[in-house]
Amino acid sequence: MANQFQQDNLIGQSNALLEVLEHVSKIAPLSKPVLIIGERGTGKELIAERLHYLSKRWDQSFIKLNCSSLSENLLESELFGHDAGAFTGANKKHEGRFERADGGTLFLDELANTSGLIQEKLLRVIEYGEFERVGGSKTVQTDVRLICAANEDLPSLAQAGEFRADLLDRLAFDVITLPPLRHRPEDIMPLAEYFAVGMARQLQHELFDGFTPNAVKQLMEYSWPGNIRELKNVVERCVYRNTDRHEAIDSIVIDPFASPYRPTTRVKTQSRQANVQTSGTTAATSEVAPVSTAPQIKSAEISFPLDFKEHCENQEVTLLKKALEAGQYNQKKTAELLGLSYHQLRGILKKYNLLDK
Repeated sequence: MANQFQQDNLIGQSNALLEVLEHVSKIAPLSKPVLIIGERGTGKELIAERLHYLSKRWDQSFIKLNCSSLSENLLESELFGHDAGAFTGANKKHEGRFERADGGTLFLDELANTSGLIQEKLLRVIEYGEFERVGGSKTVQTDVRLICAANEDLPSLAQAGEFRADLLDRLAFDVITLPPLRHRPEDIMPLAEYFAVGMARQLQHELFDGFTPNAVKQLMEYSWPGNIRELKNVVERCVYRNTDRHEAIDSIVIDPFASPYRPTTRVKTQSRQANVQTSGTTAATSEVAPVSTAPQIKSAEISFPLDFKEHCENQEVTLLKKALEAGQYNQKKTAELLGLSYHQLRGILKKYNLLDK
């Protein structure tokens, strides 16, 4: 795994990156929980791997799990396992991630999306090193180093009562905050060249002829909201689209969706949004009903032509702001006022950059 330390976000010589790597080296030998905070695409999983392979547990299991990809029941079963007969379809015992990571490291990504039940059980594991499988009564002992990651401000969530403060206290023995790519501009071109050479090798090109000054300018001036992951996609796409492999890349295609034929209208926006946020559950239709409580706009107030997408989004933002105000900016109360689950509301607020409002 040593080669993996040289991949993706761990390439560069910026002070911001070097400070992170020094921080990782100091905390890695300790079997203490660590929180990794950073925007999407900054390489939180790679930092977790580095923490593991620089620790005394390097020869034991490194188990990882994205907490946002599973419902509460499935996540509980995946983390803590279940006994045979615990629920319909549970025909045999299932060892969870904590059991499989015994003696090693468990990395939990998207920690902010976990429910109160999961957080309570995590707290017990951290404090006592024990848990019970779902549907079981036997206490299971485990020795696991827990590394967690989030792309949100957990102290603010804890202060608002939306994340367990006692769990945050246990997890935050130390916190590693990863710098976004826009704060390490001197690393953009080394990363871009690394990704480009790798893609050229995949395409069996004899060599990579580099970037023109125009391409370098485009790469350096973009803000990279998706960070290293976005940079990698952009660079690899440009390499494979380059029609003349013997000439340097001159044009950078940042947005793969850019097209004069791109659909600009949203069909059945409300129902699709509900389906995404309920992970395909049958509750989607009922969940969006409260949207009809938005202030009614008289036709006389609307002038045509208008941008339908922009108009609908403005109405949603207005409704969200009024609901937040009515709920005294407590997101749990606001979710109840709108007939949404807490995680559904946070997904919508994140969509409109209203999480910190």
